[in-house]
Amino acid sequence: MKIIKTQNIYKVLGIFLGILLVTSCKKSQTESAQLTLSNITQAISEEGGTVGLSFTSDAEWSATKEGAEWLSLSQTSGGSGAGTINLTASSNSTGASRSVVLIINSTNGQRRRITVTQNAQIYPSYNISPKAADAAGMNSTAMELCNKMTMGWNIYNTLDAPGWETGWGQPPVTQQLIDLVKSTGMNAIRIPVTWSNHIINKQTQEIDPLWLARVKEVVQYCFNAKMYVILNTHHDGYIDCKVTGAKQDTVNAKHKAIWQQIATTMRDFDEHLIFASANEPEATTDQETATLMRYHQSFINAVRSTGGKNAYRALVLQAPNTSLTLMNEQLNPANVYKRATLPSDAVPQKMILEFHYYSPPNFCIISEDASWGKAWYFWGSGFHTKNPLFLDRNSSPASEEASVDAAMRSVKTNFTDRGIPVIMGEYDVSYHADKLKGYPADSLLALKSGWHFYAYVTKQAKVNGIVPFLWASGIFQRPFKNGVAAPAYIGDQVALDSLKKGAGF
Repeated sequence: MKIIKTQNIYKVLGIFLGILLVTSCKKSQTESAQLTLSNITQAISEEGGTVGLSFTSDAEWSATKEGAEWLSLSQTSGGSGAGTINLTASSNSTGASRSVVLIINSTNGQRRRITVTQNAQIYPSYNISPKAADAAGMNSTAMELCNKMTMGWNIYNTLDAPGWETGWGQPPVTQQLIDLVKSTGMNAIRIPVTWSNHIINKQTQEIDPLWLARVKEVVQYCFNAKMYVILNTHHDGYIDCKVTGAKQDTVNAKHKAIWQQIATTMRDFDEHLIFASANEPEATTDQETATLMRYHQSFINAVRSTGGKNAYRALVLQAPNTSLTLMNEQLNPANVYKRATLPSDAVPQKMILEFHYYSPPNFCIISEDASWGKAWYFWGSGFHTKNPLFLDRNSSPASEEASVDAAMRSVKTNFTDRGIPVIMGEYDVSYHADKLKGYPADSLLALKSGWHFYAYVTKQAKVNGIVPFLWASGIFQRPFKNGVAAPAYIGDQVALDSLKKGAGF
């Protein structure tokens, strides 16, 4: 009995010491030194201005900067509590971006480094008439806007064509075309626009006012039909993610100048208008993706700075190469190995990501054999030919329905389920039936393969919370001969019905 009592005493002493240890740890954690910053990078507009750097310290602090006379601080020391240092810089007319490291030291032993950057002002500012922020008609979040879209269609090869909009043989866009699209049940239009073809002054990057007015007119057609509209920069080759140094600064400045002009022109449209930074920016490496994010940041800043409804407008950012694979690798917020950081936006829940889906490329992109592979005419389970002449034109089973399922599911898991809306800005199939003349059964099977692809991919996109935008197709025919346009009409009802079936309307 004595041994048992001794053991009980040890147990009590052990519990008591454990309680003391936990209490001590909690006290230590509570009293740990604090120096908390809202961010570790801060940007000042190239036109100059003042931004506030906010932080909290539980002891006295001091701030120093390593050189850089271009940046001035409103104060360099202070006491405990919440603090703000106003950072001020004049216009950066040096022709190159610049940065400085700001160091905040606290007497509690904590130390923080903040990088302050300023882009170069290479072109004049086109934000010459900013308006006060106007939230009227801009209440929906980006996710809510996407949820309101049934699906969309691209006005392809038109406003993105060289010269004026008829440069690739398409007629001018009309209200009748937009009304026809709306009559099908689609309620969204993506307008690809090439702006750099319409720069009238390369020294200032001024866009032809007539071109801005024409694009605005087409946007108005969509509003008249109560459509959602995504307006982008399309075949604008200046968006080069491979350049560095001064060349990159010039690209960045041009992107800003172009978007300031677009945003100012379109500023009074409500939330049905959405801006998209680019189209298919070529970025594959970590560094190129970081450069792309820089361009996207300038796009956001340019749009927001113009004020009015643009202060709250939803904005679309393209994944590197507009690739789903790279979007998952580089931008997935749950991936601890992700190498890129999305741009910041002072307005929450207004950002949308974009990828394009032309997979498998043998079926979706090429209609003739390429150096890297043969064109596939047949896609999908139950849609393979048994004709021995064309067995090599059947798609690989690994690139069919299961592949689509996995791709679209990854978007749901990595983005839409996490509150990040996503659009599939382009998808389509190549036309293969004409390669099978003299074989009517196979020609029809090739058509059915395409219709099946439309239905299946559209359905899987919608099921996983992605808004699909068809690229071209022969659904909407736009006759144009000898400079004379005839009314648009439905050219492939079966294809349209397949899309509607997939989209659920």
